[in-house]
Formats: sequence, C-alpha cells, structure tokens
Amino acid sequence: MSKEGGKRSGGVNQEGIRYYNNTINELLANGIEPFVTLFHWDLPQALEDEYGGFLSPQVVDDFRDFAELCFQEFGDRVKQWITLNEPWTYSNGGYATGVLAPGQCSSWQQKHCTGGDSSTEPYLVAHHLLLAHAAAANLYKQKYQASQKGKIRITLVTRWIVPFSNEPQHHNASQRALDFMFGWFMEPLTTGDYPNSMRSLVKDRLPKFTTEQSTSTASSWLYVYPSGIRDLVLHIQRNYNNPIIYITENGVAEENNATLSLEEALVDNIRIDYHDRHLSFFQQAIKDGVNVKGYFIWSMMDNFE
Repeated sequence: MSKEGGKRSGGVNQEGIRYYNNTINELLANGIEPFVTLFHWDLPQALEDEYGGFLSPQVVDDFRDFAELCFQEFGDRVKQWITLNEPWTYSNGGYATGVLAPGQCSSWQQKHCTGGDSSTEPYLVAHHLLLAHAAAANLYKQKYQASQKGKIRITLVTRWIVPFSNEPQHHNASQRALDFMFGWFMEPLTTGDYPNSMRSLVKDRLPKFTTEQSTSTASSWLYVYPSGIRDLVLHIQRNYNNPIIYITENGVAEENNATLSLEEALVDNIRIDYHDRHLSFFQQAIKDGVNVKGYFIWSMMDNFE
C-alpha cells in the first residue's frame, strides 16, 4: 500500500487502501468476520533491495509503520489481527533451504540460491520477525486496542513430534525437534528468550535479546496423526499459561489424480475424514480446558501452493 520505496514515508497508495476497504466491507456485509494477517511473506522488493529485508533490524520500524497504517485505516472494522504468518516457514524456507523468497541458502547445498548462509541467516531473520511482531502488537495494545476493541495475535506453525520409542534419548530428541520449530518462537513470546536447547546447540549464532527486547517480545511428518492436535494444544496449555488459541491453518492436500472425473474428485472422503478425526480430538481438548476459540480449514479447496 506504499507508493515508493516500500515505506509509509514514500506515500500511501490510496487505490490499495480502497481495495482493502472494499474487501473488508464486503466480508462484513455477508456476515464474515475478517481475520487480517499483516505479513504473509510479501516483503516489498524495495526493502529487500535497500537493506536486505528481515536480515536487517531496520525492518522492525518499517513494519511498525505499516501496521499502524492498517490499524488507522481498517481498525474500526477489523477486530482480529495477526501480525505474522508462520515465521518459522519464512525463516527456514527463505534463508536455510532457499525454497521460498528470497531464495537464500549456503552454496554447499548446490540449490542455485541467490547467496546466503544457512547456518546464521535463519536465526537472524527469525529474531527480527519476533521484534517486528512485538513492535506491532505493543503499538496496537498501547494506542489502538482501547478504542478499537480488537485482538492482535501471531500465527505459528508446528508439528507434534512423536518419539521413536520410549527410550529417554528419543524423548529428548523429540523435545529438541519441537524446540527448534515451535519453541523457537513460542519461548520468546512467553519467556523473553529462546529454548535452552537452542542456546546450547546454536550458541553464538543465535541472536540475543536485550532486556528491553526480551520484555517486549514476551508480552518427521510421515503420516496423519489426528491425536497430535490434542497433544499439541495440551502442551501449550501446560507450558504457556493456557493462551487463547485459534487454529488458523489445518488441513491436507491430496494427490492430483488426473484419471478421476470431476464428479469422482468431488467425493472428498480423504479431507472429510481428516477434519472429522482432528476435530474429534480438538473437541476433547476443549473439554480438557484448553482455551480454543476457532478452527480454520486449510484449505476448503486443493492446496495450490
């Protein structure tokens, strides 16, 4: 929604404002409450060119400015804000494996990446994503929440990691795997620092929070495992003070079978069974006292990603 340079200081694109106003108004007119995500990996190219995007701490102030524009323009109608979508996926895919923009990874992977260092950049990007989230969330809470009466959250992605056996080393390995995916972001959001396992293994490559930043920030997928969703939210309930939870994406993509007719393909038994079983365990978690408020299907159609 900016005119020049990807920054608010470069001017506001009123056509962009009008587009999102129309979208929000149309949703509300049809009884649909918008859940608005501020960043779903669509960094302005100008900011990537100027200072490397989320590799630089400069992005935190620019993200705060962008978020404030959205609060000012849309906050009278939008009551559910999400700062970031899946920062783990963005950090890992964009800067460790290079499969997502901006396609950064170490040369030894021989993936024709645009440059980068898989051993350091994902941690740096994740750190700046967390600071950007904190900046936007605290701005909203301090300046807009009282009058607009909305909520602001973050979307985290994870798998539930099942130990290979009951041996202690396998339980420890599954906990480390969870730390490096979910705890990487959830620990700073609740305690102000990264998991001990990450500090121990990543060492100096893992950025450090200042005291102020810490306080601000703290305000093998092999088969379908429906009970994992209950295990995961119970883990969150036990370890992170039972926060309000919205599952913003849960679903399964099916193989494209070109031999099926349209009528046959629309018999969607795999997806129906997937959600039926997951929602059954989800309902059990709610009965267990987990503070669940919503569940979004990913996706209602095929996964075109």
